[in-house]
Amino acid sequence: MLTVTELECRERLQIRVRKRLSENDESERSLPGSNALYGSSTVSKEQGPLHRRPDVVKSKQGFPHFRERVWVKKLVHDRRIRFGTWNIGTLTGKSMEIVDVMVRRKINFMCLQETKWTGEKAKELDNSRFKLWYTGKIRSRNGVGIIVDKEWKKDVVDVRRVGDRIIVLKLVVGQDTFNVISGYAPQVGLAEHFKVKFWEDLEGVLQDIPQGEKVFLGGDLNGHVGSVARGFEGVHGGFGLGEMNGEGKSILEFSEALDLSIANTWFKKREEHLIT
Repeated sequence: MLTVTELECRERLQIRVRKRLSENDESERSLPGSNALYGSSTVSKEQGPLHRRPDVVKSKQGFPHFRERVWVKKLVHDRRIRFGTWNIGTLTGKSMEIVDVMVRRKINFMCLQETKWTGEKAKELDNSRFKLWYTGKIRSRNGVGIIVDKEWKKDVVDVRRVGDRIIVLKLVVGQDTFNVISGYAPQVGLAEHFKVKFWEDLEGVLQDIPQGEKVFLGGDLNGHVGSVARGFEGVHGGFGLGEMNGEGKSILEFSEALDLSIANTWFKKREEHLIT
């Protein structure tokens, strides 16, 4: 299933970022303005006391939960970024098909699941100037990757791979930093310890991202969050398909605890576009 999320930077979409708190400073600190977003790239290390994480409390699900959040009304630059996520079954023989879809639908970042490629590598895709980063352990199972278009690939400064189910690209553009994550959750029928490990790994990845950096997670999380929010109004936008199942509820709880929103539930779509 292919899902595309578009950030319309001069329209009504609100980007939510976590509020930085310290004992001596309760003032809001919003993200840098747009004039920094498309400047020359710089590389920085996320080390030292400047990147100490803020105080957190535990949510009712037991995850660390940030006390408050800042709503940034809009990003004032006049560009758009489009993200897609696609469980492709296998990447073999499909890379140029994916690039074609990205070009036609103007997608800048495509998160892939079930690539079934082995290794921890990056490669330029033939004649496209798009670049793929991927990770995988067993040829017939799992594997994730991210394809980045020619405009953004030069801004990738770091890659983190966690097993064969999570990959993270960090991009620095001017004074802004983006983290793009592709994740593939274990299927319902797999043993519980596989599921626990995936969610612990994903939580660890998110907790390691310094405050003020933007996070975009695209994945096949193997759950149904349903068509209504049901108590998760800050996470679920009220649009979706079908009924929530147990795995979907876990996704919502996880998102609430880590202060994430499920982007494709915030836009109404025609019914034929909700399933494949």
